[in-house]
Amino acid sequence: MNEPFNEGATPRKVLCAGEDAEGRLDAWITAEMGGDFSRSRMKALIEQGAVTLNGTPCTEPKKKIAAGDVVELVLPEPEDPEPKGENIPIEVLYEDDDLIVVVKPAGLVVHPAAGNWTGTLVNALIHHCGDSLSGIGGVKRPGIVHRLDKETSGVMVVAKNDVAHRHLAAQFADHGRTGELERAYMALVWGRPRQLRGTIDAPLGRSSTDRTKRTVKREEAGDAREAVTHYEVVERFHETPDANCLASLVECRLETGRTHQIRVHMAHIGHPLLGDPDYGAAFKTKANLLPDDARKVVNRFRRQALHAYLLAFEHPRSGEVMEFEAPVPDDMEELLAALRA
Repeated sequence: MNEPFNEGATPRKVLCAGEDAEGRLDAWITAEMGGDFSRSRMKALIEQGAVTLNGTPCTEPKKKIAAGDVVELVLPEPEDPEPKGENIPIEVLYEDDDLIVVVKPAGLVVHPAAGNWTGTLVNALIHHCGDSLSGIGGVKRPGIVHRLDKETSGVMVVAKNDVAHRHLAAQFADHGRTGELERAYMALVWGRPRQLRGTIDAPLGRSSTDRTKRTVKREEAGDAREAVTHYEVVERFHETPDANCLASLVECRLETGRTHQIRVHMAHIGHPLLGDPDYGAAFKTKANLLPDDARKVVNRFRRQALHAYLLAFEHPRSGEVMEFEAPVPDDMEELLAALRA
């Protein structure tokens, strides 16, 4: 019964749960489909009504599967994963035959993936660069060597050919320990770290409750990866007589580059980023301690207050050390002005 069959023009698949079946419906179907769909894609399909459980439509991805359950899935038309060029405006700081340096705005996904096959930075670069892309691995596409979260803004460098891609990738893999690579961010955090300058050395791994999130792990944990962030408080807002404050502007410099590293590390020491929905939601009520005008600005700020303002690296062809900076974007500038007022 696990073979797909057709009903009219709509392909479907029927799955029967064995005696050892357990867990969430979306996770179970994903495993049964053998990697044809990601879990996030399967969750979306369930929510869209593409699944029936024992003959009844089921739109709850968290529904528990049980032995003997019969699941029917309406298979969607296959999506073309090959990214296409799209005329999406991008701010270019520098460009030559080997690379391009851009300022990624908040809200723009870097690379096409499940749920975001279009409207990404890669789509924009394919359109912008055109025939100047000589190919990465035999395909005319931009070479992504580092990423920023969707809602993080800032400077990025992208390779335009294989030689540049290998050279830049090696620099980012080395994290600047022996070379010229340098990355610095501006972050607005709640409160004030006890030490105005310090280093957070705390391994990161996937969260056990949500695989899209990261958390601090013990070194001996199987998925723990080294993560080191150097920080310095550069400005404090609404200080109190005991030297505490409601918020701080912090410069963070990465010694490693893990997913969500700054966001998790700052939350780990008790100072999550303003606006961070994943790691700072519990601190949202602190905005009520601000004056009315500042509170309104903070409450309508809908992303983590994080901006990659500086990037330095060695040019893969000339060997020249190149350094680029981008001022904080308008939404963070408004936030800073409100906190300073």
